[in-house]
Amino acid sequence: MNKAAGAVCLLWLGLGLAAPLFDSAAVMIDLGRILEAPRVANWCGQDDLGRSVAARLFVGARLSLGIACGVVLTSAVLGTLIGAVAGWFGGIPDLLIGRVVEVFLAFPGILLAIALAGLMGPGAGNVTLALVAVGWVGFARLARAQVLALRQREHLMVARALGTPLPRQLARHVLPLMAGPLLVEATFALAAVIVAEAGLSFLGLGVQPPAPSWGAMIRDGMRYLLIAPHLVLVPCIALMSLVLAVNALADGLRERLAPSLRHG
Repeated sequence: MNKAAGAVCLLWLGLGLAAPLFDSAAVMIDLGRILEAPRVANWCGQDDLGRSVAARLFVGARLSLGIACGVVLTSAVLGTLIGAVAGWFGGIPDLLIGRVVEVFLAFPGILLAIALAGLMGPGAGNVTLALVAVGWVGFARLARAQVLALRQREHLMVARALGTPLPRQLARHVLPLMAGPLLVEATFALAAVIVAEAGLSFLGLGVQPPAPSWGAMIRDGMRYLLIAPHLVLVPCIALMSLVLAVNALADGLRERLAPSLRHG
């Protein structure tokens, strides 16, 4: 299962990296091929303007993966830093950060992202900021819990007794031990962000035309669902395959890094 999931992820990653080869085909209008159904020579068909659905799918993969990776990386760095500060110093910083985290957790993440994206306006940059604004919380909670568990370890107590500078303590004795759980969290977050970005684009708050996005492709195809179902089915299948594959990889990674969770 993990090998199949890895193959699917590598396939979409490769198609995303090769997307510049399809940029022109993704926006090329051919009125003579409007709503052309899939066939042997053209598995994905054409859309309502005669554009290649396959080319738009590949370019959309680059956009979706690019936004998702950017959001997860930024959220991980920001959340880990905030959570580590709260867990290491405790006291007032921990109290203040805990209250902020509770405020964010009081709202469903996707609804908060929709509200933020609506306030800032549509666009890839704004949707990235909106998703980062709600994505750092999970990393902060995990980092805080990890630091609280690690700060009392004997090797850290020895390092403090020897006067090791704080940055070196964190870099050499804390972050390496946190890397596994944070990596698992990041992998699950990647799948969640891909879905969230597609949802925001479906609502018109994400990537704007003529740049293709899987969510926008699904939204545009809904108008022709009865006469050209491939406009909805193709991006839906692509989105489902990628999200399921990333989640399967995250499950496998969690089992490999924490064998005790296999039966938990």
